[in-house]
Amino acid sequence: MDRLTLRRPDDWHVHFRDGAMMAAVVPHTARQMARAIVMPNLVPPVTTAALADDYRDRILAVVPDGIDFTPLMTAYLTDDTDPDDLAAGHADGVLTAVKLYPAGATTNSANGVTDIERTYPALERMAEIGMPLLIHGEVTDPEIDIYDREAVFIDRILTPMIERLPTLKIVFEHITTADAVAFVEGAGDNVAATVTAHHLVINRNDIFKGGIRPHMYCLPVAKREAHRLALRKAATSGNAKFFLGTDTAPHAVHEKESACGCAGIFSAMTAIEIYAQVFDEEGALDKLEGFASLNGPRFYGMPANDGTVTLERRSWIVPEAIQVDGGTTIMPFQAGEALGWRLAD
Repeated sequence: MDRLTLRRPDDWHVHFRDGAMMAAVVPHTARQMARAIVMPNLVPPVTTAALADDYRDRILAVVPDGIDFTPLMTAYLTDDTDPDDLAAGHADGVLTAVKLYPAGATTNSANGVTDIERTYPALERMAEIGMPLLIHGEVTDPEIDIYDREAVFIDRILTPMIERLPTLKIVFEHITTADAVAFVEGAGDNVAATVTAHHLVINRNDIFKGGIRPHMYCLPVAKREAHRLALRKAATSGNAKFFLGTDTAPHAVHEKESACGCAGIFSAMTAIEIYAQVFDEEGALDKLEGFASLNGPRFYGMPANDGTVTLERRSWIVPEAIQVDGGTTIMPFQAGEALGWRLAD
């Protein structure tokens, strides 16, 4: 198979940032994806429906002419989130979902949840109205090893949450472990997971090949090879609980290559090509459309897209960098490396 046509895919987890950075990265997602769930961890965060509405307008203003693209907005959950505001924003079509960041878990999460008990009034309302909760599933206790934070989160937070709110729709975001795969597979139909392109490609050794490689650093951090293989098996299995969410997260090169480098991998430029290469390597190209284009809409209760994209089996080299206004550069995931599939013009 040298050409593969899919229903136009969606990205169920993106970081667009704001300002000049947003203007530089939005076109890369919009070129490949019809819709994208937009993360709310700006500074200050997008905590209300009104802030989400304003942010959506800013995103739409930088979508290139002639491209049909819909940003799907989320609200940043805090200890004091107003359930009425979430419900109103959801009813008005402004808010698609709510994002739970444990405070301190990742980039711009300082305003996140410090006490899960305080969020239950909002979570209970969300369960009533069918509004999904998107979870960065890591504990932040300093005594827990960074490689164990996802598994501990399942035991401490996620399992009790589902027992207490069995109808709440939950997306376990950017899963990185065999533990998470098993949990999602064993949960009800109201629980699903996104899988990033980079977690299908790298393991934790890649961060240290030839020295510290800051452009391989993300949160949740890449895990052992056994976990990477479990993710590849889940993503390519045809199980509708798993779908595409890149967690593409741009940072300027100088912010990545610093004494305290930022967590995040920018994959939007090559996302669907990387997924195609992984599915090809796993002998599962026939499962790519379900993962990329059908499973996510089904979980969110949305129609699949009418348009299509075509991928060609053609070797090409990922660009070394993209430019942002003001002289800033961003390094794409797998910069300078060859990919075997390319999105047709």
